[in-house]
Amino acid sequence: MSRIEQIIEEMEEYLEGCKNPMFSTSKIVVDKEEMLELLAELRLRTPEEIKKYQKIVANRDAILDEAKKQAAEIVNQANIHTNELINEHEIMQQAYAKANEILQDASVRAQQILDDATEAANSYRMGAIHYTDDLLSGMQNLVAATMDATKQKYESFFKALSSTYDIISANRNELYPNTEANLEYINEEEQTEE
Repeated sequence: MSRIEQIIEEMEEYLEGCKNPMFSTSKIVVDKEEMLELLAELRLRTPEEIKKYQKIVANRDAILDEAKKQAAEIVNQANIHTNELINEHEIMQQAYAKANEILQDASVRAQQILDDATEAANSYRMGAIHYTDDLLSGMQNLVAATMDATKQKYESFFKALSSTYDIISANRNELYPNTEANLEYINEEEQTEE
């Protein structure tokens, strides 16, 4: 398991262990510092994981280079062998036939090596891309859930403040009878506050 997966698992365990605020079963109270620390560590670890998979993709070039070297060596050996056969005048026709056969075999083997190397490199590359996408998807979902929970918490807080404001206004109105002087006094205060 990579460090990024461990951090995501820690975040999930942390969120599961968070307490619900009063009167709510769908919301949780999150320690902002702890969540920010986990996100910061996740942000630091992501480039390391990506570098790891970039190395895997870079190995593709090394595999292809090795395959090309092997192919060149096979072709070179075939050319040397061809030249040796051609130098023997009595078996000239046989030399050409053998040389062509060797070159053809070398080309087929070289192409097979290149094809196998390309297929392996592409497989590593796609695996790295899928793995990185899975990690980023998990992070994206976690951040979206955190944003949603935070938004709901602040909306609830604003509603509570608004309700308290209405209660205070009603209490002030009860202190004075609804006379014209009282209404003017309250209007003047509200204009001063604005």
